[in-house]
Amino acid sequence: MDLNKEDRICLISCGILKEEILRLIQEDSLSVDAHFIEEGLHADYDRLEKELSQAIEEHLESYAGVVVLYGDVCLGFNDEMKNLVANYRSEKVDCLNCFDCLLGGKGIILESDPNHIFFYLNPAWMNFWNKFKRKPTDVKEEVWEKFSPLKGIVLLDSLGNLDNYKNEIEEFREYTGLSILEKREIGLEGVKGGILEAIKRLKEKTG
Repeated sequence: MDLNKEDRICLISCGILKEEILRLIQEDSLSVDAHFIEEGLHADYDRLEKELSQAIEEHLESYAGVVVLYGDVCLGFNDEMKNLVANYRSEKVDCLNCFDCLLGGKGIILESDPNHIFFYLNPAWMNFWNKFKRKPTDVKEEVWEKFSPLKGIVLLDSLGNLDNYKNEIEEFREYTGLSILEKREIGLEGVKGGILEAIKRLKEKTG
């Protein structure tokens, strides 16, 4: 028997992790209702803050609590995201950004990339880049110069479907001028664990 909304948790997440979350729900690995915010709002802190605040307020009216899946730095580097979530009966997944979440969160991404020299990429980010970042007027030499401080691309495969994106990966490699350094088959345990920990903290806090 399904629980009523007032007995359930709502997970509010950036759309960049939509496929992973839907897979976990489909596999009965997560018992939550999910609401996704358009990933394009990454480019506008004010709009993202407004949309996220509204989503939390709306879903708190009908759910037992809200878990927010955004990185600490998704609203800037001065705890803006943590402070926003703390204003509500909600809990945030402990992660710096979406890639940190996929890897397990809690800043684990800094262990392998303390100097921020890798460009992490997965299918959702390829779609995001093509939709929101890449422009027809981009000049190849200028783009390559922009990415030149980075060492290369690390591909993350959480859904086992990265081989379906060979053409997109090659296009992105050519666009940035970066080489592919590594492919990591990471699965869903990292993001699942972070969400479950946040749900546990939320339940402990709200009783």
